Amino acid sequence: MNALAPTVSTPPQRPLRRLAASCFAVLTFLATAMPVAVQARGAPESFADLAEEVTSAVVNISASTTVETRNRTLPQLPPGTPFEDLFEEFFNRRGQGQGQGNGDNVPRPRRSNSLGSGFVIDPSGIVVTNNHVIGDANDISVIFSDGTRLKAEIIGKDTKVDLAVLKVKSDKPLKAVKFGDSDALRPGDWVLAIGNPFGLGGSVTAGIISARGRNIDSGPYDNYIQTDAAINKGNSGGPLFNMNGEVIGINTAILSPTGGSVGIGFAVPASSAVPVIDQLRQFGETRRGWLGVRIQNVDDATAEALNLGSARGALIAGIDDKGPAKPAGLQVGDVITRFDGKDVKDSRDLPRIVASTPVGKAVEVTIVRKGAEMKKQVTLGRLEDGEKQANAQQPSTETPTATRQALGLNLSGITDDLRRRYNLKDDAKGVVITRVDPNSSAADKRIQAGEVIVEINQEPVSSPADVTKKIDALKSQGRKSALLLVANAQGEVRFVALSIE
Repeated sequence: MNALAPTVSTPPQRPLRRLAASCFAVLTFLATAMPVAVQARGAPESFADLAEEVTSAVVNISASTTVETRNRTLPQLPPGTPFEDLFEEFFNRRGQGQGQGNGDNVPRPRRSNSLGSGFVIDPSGIVVTNNHVIGDANDISVIFSDGTRLKAEIIGKDTKVDLAVLKVKSDKPLKAVKFGDSDALRPGDWVLAIGNPFGLGGSVTAGIISARGRNIDSGPYDNYIQTDAAINKGNSGGPLFNMNGEVIGINTAILSPTGGSVGIGFAVPASSAVPVIDQLRQFGETRRGWLGVRIQNVDDATAEALNLGSARGALIAGIDDKGPAKPAGLQVGDVITRFDGKDVKDSRDLPRIVASTPVGKAVEVTIVRKGAEMKKQVTLGRLEDGEKQANAQQPSTETPTATRQALGLNLSGITDDLRRRYNLKDDAKGVVITRVDPNSSAADKRIQAGEVIVEINQEPVSSPADVTKKIDALKSQGRKSALLLVANAQGEVRFVALSIE
């Protein structure tokens, strides 16, 4: 044993320990410095169990509309015309002829049909679908997966979010599905769509969430979920499920050059649909909150002009004299950045948030006014269809007629001649734009001759000299843009940020 002792003595082990320590240090560095690979989740082995669980709650919607049409009248042909007999036979064969000389132009019923999808949300027989599926139908049937066909009545419908709630009477409780949390969705999550494409009956397709918050310009509250699960004509009104069997969207539209699925489908998120459905069930109509402002988006130039720091919020471009915003102290030029505890990232957010807030609720609104943040309390009114927002009041100042050029614009005070030339209102105040340089940023922002500059950086102007003075002042402050409040001939105003460099 002593002869072997040198092979296990301490000195030979020191280099090995140093090597091991060095290797450990290198591995530790690599573990912390290199990105960690994300463990990808495998696709479900099958969607069959989920589909079997929820399919009986998904229904087909058959909507029929009967309208009266009048018969076509046989063309008045001269006696003895060679084709007289041919025309008469053609129209009579289709029940549209004059027959014995009476009955022409008599109203006849004509029936049109549409097919779509829906789903049961209450065992008592409450069914949800798209408004465009039923339209103005006067005969609606709900067809279940077992072939049962029940007549449906309309509880309420909403054109803005394209939803309708129906009621059927059943001898037994119906299979129903629940809504899930659509706000918890992430792009890449699996989803399942079930519906009635092309009238074929219950069909199941699977895919993922492609994006959220899509605006397809279909209405004022667009906030669609985009999915690549196959959605075709007839899928409208059907549910989009998460992997827990909860409805997180209502399939509504597709983007397709062919009319069929190309992997771009859109669904109303549950977070937008549920408040509307609740209102329709409770009142038979929607009762949306109303703030009484006209807004526009904030771009980088506008944000710089308003000292916002970054482009965010909704810029108030007009206030309804009879709306809730005016008595609450909101003003044209204020930027709403937060409403009832919810951030307003851009102007599209505000209408959705306000509309989903209960009528009569007192809410806190965070605004930025001339660079300073402040809070206001507003008690919401009710938004009525067809209600138009009033124009902001214009400052009453004198309007000298001197002309000047600034920002690529020819400017003039308002004269009787210009008022007639541009059809300006009698109470129009400000500085008239008489020409726009086609190579200027003003032309890029679609400013036109005949429009009136009302304010610059939220201060009223009454003469071309006012405009040039304010622009010179902004330049001396090192500002890069000027924020103009511009009114058209009808008095409708908007904010436009123009570069002054």
